[in-house]
Parts: sequence; structure tokens; C-alpha cells
Amino acid sequence: MAVATGLAVANNYYAQPLLPAIGRDLHLRPGVAGLIVTAAQVGYALGLMFLLPLGDLVERRRLMVLLALGTGAALVWMGVAPNGAVLLPAALAVGAMSVLAQVLVPFSASLAPEHERGRVVGMVMSGLLIGILLARTVAGYLAETGSWRVVYFAAGAAMLAQAVVLQRQLPTWREEPGLTYPRLVASVVALLRREPVLRLRGVYGLLSFGTFSVLWTSVAFLLAHHYRYSTGTIGLFGLAGAAGAVTATAAGRLSDRGGAPRSTLVTNVALVVSWAALWAGGRSVAALVVGIVVLDVGSQGLHITNQGEIYRLHAEARSRLTAAYMVMFFIGGATGSVLSATLYEVWGWNGVCLVGAAYAVASLTVALVVGVGQHQPGRPAPATADALRSPARSPEFSDGG
Repeated sequence: MAVATGLAVANNYYAQPLLPAIGRDLHLRPGVAGLIVTAAQVGYALGLMFLLPLGDLVERRRLMVLLALGTGAALVWMGVAPNGAVLLPAALAVGAMSVLAQVLVPFSASLAPEHERGRVVGMVMSGLLIGILLARTVAGYLAETGSWRVVYFAAGAAMLAQAVVLQRQLPTWREEPGLTYPRLVASVVALLRREPVLRLRGVYGLLSFGTFSVLWTSVAFLLAHHYRYSTGTIGLFGLAGAAGAVTATAAGRLSDRGGAPRSTLVTNVALVVSWAALWAGGRSVAALVVGIVVLDVGSQGLHITNQGEIYRLHAEARSRLTAAYMVMFFIGGATGSVLSATLYEVWGWNGVCLVGAAYAVASLTVALVVGVGQHQPGRPAPATADALRSPARSPEFSDGG
């Protein structure tokens, strides 16, 4: 499941080191080329809202196989795209289908015993983070063997093969929420409205992925234009984020032991500190690498802590909890990538660092001002817990019994 999650999520990140090469081939300005990342993130948010809730309604293995097949087809579509007008909707489709990764994560939480849920989710999330990490490196080197299109043909073939593996290896699993699809989607909004922990963790996710996307949307332009690095070398900078994958399991274990408040504060401080090094990275490659490492540790550690907390809320609604949280998460990523590409074109690396630091400072401010005053994270709000005991009063979350 960890490997499958990594392969699925990698599809949204292959473009990041390839943006300069794609821009040259299709005659796109940096601001327009950066929209490839934005389109994938918008597609992902749409998939989270309208496809991921199906994980609580239909048989999950079948859903995962169909999503893998759809992702493979969309990747081939990207590979044959002759211009930006065709490439952008293809990226949107890839992003939407790649929610396969987020079907797998709550599935792992459902299969895990309560006392090990944080560790198991952290392990699967380590696969996801390694997928993000290796996506950039593999994409950079594959592009040097031919063209950027080779990356998408290879990724498409991998997803088609994965569909076969998922069908053969995963157990069947189906929730019984007792809801129709429209009410299932509507219940995602209801969860956000009723659960203060989910809202708070969604805000952290929005801001942390916003700052993460600000960096990774424009760092390829800095490395290509300022440092004159090749596509393969640019891809190697993804390896600097390896510490983020290690953080995932550690953050999950800390969440299991009730250490979420401390983890939240430490990771937010790391996000803010990272941008001082990243700003110096405009003049020093060593400082840039340090900043990437610290930013990845902070953003991924906070992400795992967030997920560990929301999965304690309602066992029968984990796909919808994931959908609500991840929609906010990718709204942050989409806005961050748009601002990053736009400001790089206007103000260069200094503009990128300014907006990235603003996201990080906002997240730390929430942790200091709002987070400290919240009730114990990871437990349903009292009103919601009462409502859940009476299906007639809370049909959105009913298990049909």
C-alpha cells in the first residue's frame, strides 16, 4: 500500500523539475508553465471532493483499480499533448485521478488496530512522501534520456501495471454509510461545519502545503536560470527532502502517544525558519539545500500530525474526513503555486521567498493564537458526539443501523 500510494501521488510532481524544459518545448512563459502544477492541484482538489468520498460508498478495491486505469490514460494524454491548451486539461485529469493515493491512506487506517493507527498511517504516508521525493529525481533523469514526454509515457505504463497489482493483492472492503452519493458528498461539508478539530487541521494543511508548493513550483526556475543546472541535476534536489519521509513515521508515533500539540508547534517553527535559509539560497546552493530539508521536515511532519488527529474523529467516515482535509490542503497548494510562478516572473526569487514565508508565518500564528485554545485534539466536539449517538439527528454520518 505504501508503494502504491507513492506511485499514485508521484504523478502530480513529475512536472516540477520539467517546467523549464516543457516551457521551452511548448513556448510557454514561466508563469504559464507554472500553471501545469496548478492544474494538477486543482484537479486533485476536485477529485478529493467528488471521487474520494466514494471510498465510503463503493467497494474500495474496485474504486482503486478504476482510478489507476484512469490515471494511466491521463498520463499518456499528457505525453502526447502538442501545446499548452491540451496539456493543462490533461494535467487536471491526472490530478483528479491521482486521489487514488488518498483512498489508500484511510484504507490503511481502517485496517489498522486503534493503538497502531498513527504508526501505520505514518508508514503508508512515508511511501507517499518517498513518491513525491523520487518523482522529481526520476523525472529529471528520464527527461535527459529523451524528452520530458518520456516521463509521462513511463508513468502511464507504471499506473496501468499497478492496476493489475492492486486487483490481485488488496482485500475487498466496503463501508456501509447508508447514504446516497449526493448526501455523501454533502456530508463532507457537514463534517467541516461540525468538527472544529477538522477545521483547524484543515487550516494547518492549507497553509503548510501552500508554503511547500511555493518552493517547489519555482525552485526549478531558480536552478535552471540562475545556477544553469540541467534537468537531471535539478531533479536531484528532490533528494534533499528525504528527511521529510523519515519525519512521517516519527510524527505518527508521536501522535499515537498524544504528542500532537508539541509536534504541531515544532513543525510550524521549522516552516518559518526554513525560509531564512531558502532566501539565502538565491546566492548559496548549500543554504538552499538546508532550507529544502527543513521545509520538508516541517511540512510533512505537520501533515502526518494533522491526519493522525482527524482519523480519530469518525471511523465510519474516514474517506470523507480525508476529502474535507485534503480539499483545504490542495487549495493551499494551488494558490501557492499560482503566486509562486507569478511572483517569480515579476520579482524573481525574492518574491517567491516573501510569499512562502507569509504562508509559514500565518500557520505558526494560528498554532500560537488559535491552536492553544482548542479543546483536546483528535476527539469529536461534544455536540457532534451526541449527534452521532442518534442517527435520526445526524443522518450525514449514519452507518445505516
